[in-house]
Formats: sequence, C-alpha cells, structure tokens
Amino acid sequence: MWPDLIQKAKRGGLNVIQTYVFWNIHEPVQGQYNFQGQYDLVKFIKMIGEHGMYASLRLGPFIQAEWNHGGLPYWLREVQNITFRSDNEPFKYHMKKYVTMIIKKMKNEKLFASQGGPIILVQIENEYSTIQLAYREKGNKYVQWTGNLAVGMNIGVPWVMCKQKDAPDPIINTCNGRYCGDTFTGPNKPNKPSLWTENWTAQFRVYGDPPSQRSVEDLAFSTARFISRNGTLINYYMYHGGTNFGRTSANFVTTRYYDEAPLDEFGLQREPKWGHLKDLHRALKLCKKALLWGYPSVKKLGQDLEAIVYEGHGACAAFLSNNSTYMEKTISFRGRNYYLPSKSISILPDCQTVVYNTQTIVSQHNSRNFVPSVVANKRLSWDWETYTESIPTFEQLENKATNPLELFNLTKDTTDYAWYSMIITLGRGDLPMRANASPVLIVASLGHALVAFVNGEYVGNGHGSHLDKSFVFRKPIKLKEGPNHIQILGSVVGFPDSGAYMEKRFAGPHRVEILGLNTGTLELTKNRWAHQVGLYGEEAKIFTLGGLNKVKWTKIEGKRPALTWFKTHFDAPEGNHPIAIQMNRMGKGMIWINGQSIGRYWISYLSPLGQPTQSEYHIPRSYLKPTGNLMVILEEEEEARPEEIKFVVVDRDTICSYISDIHPPPVQSWGSKNNVSEYTANNRKASAVLTCPDFKVITNVQFASYGDSIVLLGETYLSNSLRERAFNQELGSLSQCEEESGRSSEVRLQVV
Repeated sequence: MWPDLIQKAKRGGLNVIQTYVFWNIHEPVQGQYNFQGQYDLVKFIKMIGEHGMYASLRLGPFIQAEWNHGGLPYWLREVQNITFRSDNEPFKYHMKKYVTMIIKKMKNEKLFASQGGPIILVQIENEYSTIQLAYREKGNKYVQWTGNLAVGMNIGVPWVMCKQKDAPDPIINTCNGRYCGDTFTGPNKPNKPSLWTENWTAQFRVYGDPPSQRSVEDLAFSTARFISRNGTLINYYMYHGGTNFGRTSANFVTTRYYDEAPLDEFGLQREPKWGHLKDLHRALKLCKKALLWGYPSVKKLGQDLEAIVYEGHGACAAFLSNNSTYMEKTISFRGRNYYLPSKSISILPDCQTVVYNTQTIVSQHNSRNFVPSVVANKRLSWDWETYTESIPTFEQLENKATNPLELFNLTKDTTDYAWYSMIITLGRGDLPMRANASPVLIVASLGHALVAFVNGEYVGNGHGSHLDKSFVFRKPIKLKEGPNHIQILGSVVGFPDSGAYMEKRFAGPHRVEILGLNTGTLELTKNRWAHQVGLYGEEAKIFTLGGLNKVKWTKIEGKRPALTWFKTHFDAPEGNHPIAIQMNRMGKGMIWINGQSIGRYWISYLSPLGQPTQSEYHIPRSYLKPTGNLMVILEEEEEARPEEIKFVVVDRDTICSYISDIHPPPVQSWGSKNNVSEYTANNRKASAVLTCPDFKVITNVQFASYGDSIVLLGETYLSNSLRERAFNQELGSLSQCEEESGRSSEVRLQVV
C-alpha cells in the first residue's frame, strides 16, 4: 500500500511525509532487531525520496501515537532500577544505544538531506513537557541530556522537540494541537522557524467513543492562519492513520486509527477533506515568492477582521481573515470589496483576486460505500467450525502465588490474556438456604477486562474504559458443597501510551470476594492462586495452517460458549477495491486472516449513541490468496453469531459537488509565471469538477439547480449512455462512478 499512499499524499499537495520510528517493533526482544517486510524503515524512507518528497523522522524513542506502550519495548520494564524518560542511567543507556543504532542505519544509507537523501528533520523525544514537572529536576536534566545526545549525532539536518519550550539550542521547539496559529507562543529563539508537527485532522477513537470529526473548513482555517503568521511547516496528524494490526494499539484504542483523515483507513480519498486541503496547498504555493521574500504587515479592518500582507521583490500576497465564529462580513481592502464567510480566510496571491477561501469548498464531496462481496460471502452462512477453550482448574496450572499476579508483568506483552484460578471448599452450612438468595462474585480489577467462570461455567464479563481502566465485576454465581473453582481470564486491551512513570502502571484482578454466604463475606485475594499466560489456541497457533489440526474442530451446533474459536474459508472478494469485514452479531475478540492478525474487535462495547465504535475491520488485499483463504476468530463472549459476518468491498464512488456565485474559481485556474501568480485559464467563473477515482467513469448524474442555469463545459470520459443524456440536459452534480474502459472521468459544471 505504501506507493499508492505516498502518491495520493503528493497529489494532495504535500511535499513531506512524517513518520514515527517504533522501538518496540524494531527491537521487540533486547538485542534482536527487526527491519524486515512492513518494518523496513530504510525502504520506506527511500520510497519517499523516490517519489520526490522529503521525510521527517520522529525518532522518539518514546512516541505515544496511541501505539502500544508508546513505542517502548516491554523488556525495558524489567531493566533493574529503570525509570522511563528521566535522568535515569539505565533508561539513558538503552535510549542512547537505540537512537545511535537508528541514526547509524540512516547515515549508512545516506538518507539525510546533508547526504543527498530525503530526511530534512528529525525529532527527539515527544511532548515531554506534559510530564516534565513530575520528575522535577531530573526532568530538566533529561531534556538537556536528550538535546545534547541529538546534536552530538552530527546528522547535518535540524532536530526538533515538539511542545518543548525549553528545547536546548539549536533544537527547534514545535507546536502540536488544533490552532497553533493562535496558541503557539513561537520558537524560543528568533533564528528558529515556526513548525507545527501535529495539526490534528480529527481525534483518535477508543472503544466506547462516538464518531470523531473535524471539519475540513476548520482544518483549512487553522492551516492558513499558521502560514499567514509566518509558519514554515505544517504536518497533518494524521493524513493517513491506517490500521493498528495485531496488538499494536494502546489501551482501549480502536483497531482503526484516524479514519477521518484526508486518506481514510483504507487509503481512499475522503472528500472534501482531501480535495479542499489540496486546493489550499496550491493556493499557498501560489504565494510562495511573497511569503519567502516579502515583508509582512498586519492591518486591522474592523472587529474580528484583519489583513496580513506579504509584499516586496515584485510580489504581493494577502490573507484576509474573518475571525468571527458566527457572522459573515464584507470588507474593503485596497479599493475592492471582499465577502468573507464567518471564521474564514481568503487567500489573494496577487493581493487582488481571491483564489481560495477556507470556508467555501469548491472541491467535490464523496461518501463511503460498504458493498457486500458476492464471491467472499458464498460460504460464510454455513461453512463454520468451532473449537472451545477448556477452562483450567487450579491443579492444572503451575504458576502459583499467594495473590493474583499483576497482569502486565505476567503477560509480558506476549498476549492479551492470562488465567487466574483458585479453589475453595464449602460446606452445606456455608451455602444460602433460601431459594431466592445467591452468592455474588466480586472482582476488583485494575483493568482492562475479564471473563469469569465458576466450576467451568460462564458467569459473565466486565471491563473498564479508556478514561478509567479500573472496574468492579459483580455477578451472582452458583456454588456447590465441596470444592469450587473460581476461574478468571484477565485481559489487557493494549499497554499505556502516555503519562509519567509508565513503568509503574498495573493491570489485572487485585481483590476477589464472595458475598452472600451464610458465613459472611469470603475474602479470596490471598487464598493462593494459579496462573497461566495466554490461551491454548494461541500457544498452538491454531489460526495458522500449521497449527490448525492441533485441535478438534466441530460444526456449529446449539449453544456457543464463551472463549470459542471459529474458522472458515473464503475466496478473495471480486475487483480491486479495499476489503473489510463487518463483525455483525459478535462480541469481543481477535481476527486472523491466513495467519495474519488484523487486530482486536469489540462490537459489544457500545458508544453513548448505542452503536459499536468500530464495526468494519480492514483486511489488506496483500494478505489474501485468490481462493481458499483461512479466517480464524477468537470470541470471548457467549452466543456469538459468525454466520452474520459479512465481507464487503469499500469504495467512495458516490461523488457530488456544490457551487454558487459566491464560490471562487477553482484554484487550478491559476499558475505561476516568473514567480508571479496569474490566471492561466480563459474563464474566471465559479465551477465544480466531478472526477471519478481509480480510472473509473461517471455512469449516472443528478442535479438540483437554483437560480441561474448550470452549463456543461466538458464531457470527456463519460460513459456512452451518459454522454447521450448529458446533451439532453439531464446532467447535474451528484454522480456515481463505475469501471468502464479503464478511463478516468471528469465533468465540469459552471455557474453562468
């Protein structure tokens, strides 16, 4: 997927790709490095350069990024006397060793701009100021040490620290946030440029969240405002978020990441966000001579109104700003009147003509479609087999301890799951005598989730949240005279990714009681527990062809117990569109395709709107064979219905556009001659362009017209049937794209 994503970013007007470097995937085991396949950092950076783009390397090694453990490998937690991200010798030793290794790798491949490569910026640490005070003087010393470490690498390109006002010279302090044009206090020295390392395109989502949105109008406004105030670089976080495959997401973060970015999870252009930003980038580049060589001035034009002008060396560019959030206004600037919608900036690359307004969208819109696959779904309604995990007893488990062991240290980030089991013997007099009275099992957990059993029978499940990982599980249980087994499957939903003293975070059951016995409350916490890391199905890798036959699979019949594995085979969906799986009627668990984990799913955790936070899960086509693909699902909850699962192909083939007489002409009408911006098109009318993605043609068009008529300017690459209808005045502004003859499609509409 890398080349396509980079090409779309470049077509969107970007010239830099920024990426983190993930310590815990490159050194998952101390001293054992992995730079193969999708972890090939050198290949990725070289590919950026091959596409004529620059690279910004956010080295960390702590990165946060809603990534498991903030990018720090688990084994660091077990280093004696370590304190993460502080003036702590064990941490500094391992951090220096890792940073030196990455920098050496980049130097050896000549990837820094000083060597002719694409890397123009490198970041050390990440938003450290948010926790710096927690470490007092050791935090201040760590900042200085980190800066000296970076500068001493002699890479020949600038280093940055984001959200770090006290970044030591010559390191550049940068801004992260939504409105850095207003909130950033600026570089800490006058010789440093203003850089914005994270302009948040939406908000990452955690399980239990409703949809997250940020309008492209707001995003464009913040970007134009930052550039107008002498900004030099803006990075969109994220421009493409993609998918947290496997167990790579941090605590409670969804498998889908920043799907609301200009390129969505599947790499499809989200319109109008992608197109409106593309137009903005072109408008800003039309102003480049004035921005780089002109002298800035600011003129107040009224309440909430201002003009920022860059002028000199034969160039002039103006940014007319209406900062009112609720009132549109008309202003006078250099003898002309200009209409400004509320909270908008108009860009005038010649100080006369509006080529772009942040609030007025000329680019097209689209909607995403999930279309059921005919081919892949043929067998899903009936071709399922199951295997249910056995529920281990105290005697079957070897790892014994007085108390339940802490979950992070128990699993060591090798799995989400660990068993806790204990045994208690009850007499007849201990049990309730009344028919309407039942004992209640109470488990206080530090997170993140659990499934409880008594004597091998399912009791229920519980979980915390991203905001509060801790929770208390309470369910009535059935006990018997004699020995009773209390069996708890504790699970994590990712390691923490932020905050101070991350090495001291804990999870798992920490107090267990039974209420409602005749003899009173029974405290079981210190009653001796047995433990097991992971499930048998994980250990046997029954989600792979090699491990599939290590268990006995049976056809689905009757009840579906908790902790059941489901498997089926399917053929690759038709066409070339991205693929997703809709996990209808499922609960919580994990999915593997041909042995590759595509991540955690959690359908039963509903948002306040009564819907799952994520219902569709991305399956890269590169994971698939043409036929006979293996899908294995681990389901933690009872009564799952895998027969309701559906494969879908994903497109954004429904496109539309809206224009009016207040819209400026498309910014593509402008070009640059002798570094001066000027019109390159014959007409200067507002117009909308409908363009199909991926070499498709427009097959159906509808429109609604108000006031003046809409005229077809061009009908290149219409389908044959639509070409005839277009000249019968049936053409409009809502279109459907389909594959035909392998040609791209474009329709242009103009207000007359």
